[in-house]
Amino acid sequence: KTNKQTRNMVKATSASAKAHKAMYAVCLLLAKAKKPFSLAEELIIPAAAVLAETMVGKTAADKIKTVPLSIDTVSCRIDKMGTDIVEQLVDKLRAGESFSLQLDESVDVSGQAQLVAYVRYVDTSDICEHILFCKTLQGRTTGQDIFNIVSYVCTDAAASMTGRIKGLIAHISQKNPDIQWTHCVIHREALASKKISPELNSILNDAVKAINFIKSQPLNARLFLRLYYGMGSEHTELLLHTEVRWLLRSKVLNRLFELRNEVCCFLSDNVSPLATLFKDNNWIAKLAYLADIFTKLNELNLSLQGRDITILKLYDRVGGSLSILHLYCQLDWVRNPFTLSQSNRGTLPVHLREELLDLSTDRGLQTTFENCSLTEFWVCLRREHPELGKRALEHLPPFGSTYLCETSFLAMTQIKTKQRNRLCLENSLITAVASLPPRMSKILREGQAHVSH
Repeated sequence: KTNKQTRNMVKATSASAKAHKAMYAVCLLLAKAKKPFSLAEELIIPAAAVLAETMVGKTAADKIKTVPLSIDTVSCRIDKMGTDIVEQLVDKLRAGESFSLQLDESVDVSGQAQLVAYVRYVDTSDICEHILFCKTLQGRTTGQDIFNIVSYVCTDAAASMTGRIKGLIAHISQKNPDIQWTHCVIHREALASKKISPELNSILNDAVKAINFIKSQPLNARLFLRLYYGMGSEHTELLLHTEVRWLLRSKVLNRLFELRNEVCCFLSDNVSPLATLFKDNNWIAKLAYLADIFTKLNELNLSLQGRDITILKLYDRVGGSLSILHLYCQLDWVRNPFTLSQSNRGTLPVHLREELLDLSTDRGLQTTFENCSLTEFWVCLRREHPELGKRALEHLPPFGSTYLCETSFLAMTQIKTKQRNRLCLENSLITAVASLPPRMSKILREGQAHVSH
């Protein structure tokens, strides 16, 4: 009898452990898909039970129903996974000599200011980037308590972020006078592009007024949808109210030009004074010019975005037109140490120049360079050439843009909606966008495998 009880207990414990493991797996899928927590209990479990009973049998369906996936349970498990991911990241940052920080701020659907931070750091075999935190800002948006020491800071140049006295940079500089920081190069391009002539600026403003007039009318749904056709849901929400990201309006200007006759009729029917503009051939010609120019600027803007984009890549794409990147124009030896010029080598100390010359003639290293990424090459090279590798890796981690933060803000709008406006955002966002997976075995060991909650 005792042996039978023991076997039953072991079987129950095994089933409980499997249910616990399945629970975390489903919670991770929900977080990655940015779906409401209620979906697990309302849809996933019932659907899985129906599939199991139909294809396997009632016993399998009953086992699936034991997996605890209430809203509170899902929320708690996602919090644990988010915390574990950040713990892994902090351990990696502590193991390194320095890291690069990217910061940006946005307002969520509930009107709360959210500060998102990403880090780029040298890992064992490559340079990696990862979300560090998402904090709700209370009151003034100062950054004094965010962190103590950091080597590079890339901000989005909001007033509270770049003020020399009260802003984040000033507080960091007090802790580390050697700090270096850059403006987001994508937004610098946008701001530089804003310096257009008053005449063209007036046409741009009139075009925006026309679009906003159309948008505000309740009976023009079909026309409005045609204006935004093919642009994606995130663009329809952001295009017209965000000044810094205004280059995305190029698509709107093109669509407006293509539908100029329909827009003219619509404005005339609504007795809008803007209708006269669409009957003016000179104004239409300038609208077409703006649409073309903005398209080119937008192409440049988009080419600067993406993951694993270093400042050197940005410099190559912009072609030296932005003054902030002129600092890096003598770093060709980092880009490719096998094609050197005398002027380029002259920026290095004598002993490093000699080391670089030796490196440039090493065919084995040249093969390695051709078969891996630039960051992987220099991380690998620092084992053989530690000082030269360290010098190169000082220039590769800095962010050139706040692209990663921007993508997180898009994820934020999917996670924290009007229906979920009281959600604690940080761990849900971290788990959703993290490239580091949670350590499931560690979490399961530390947790109790009870299926009753």
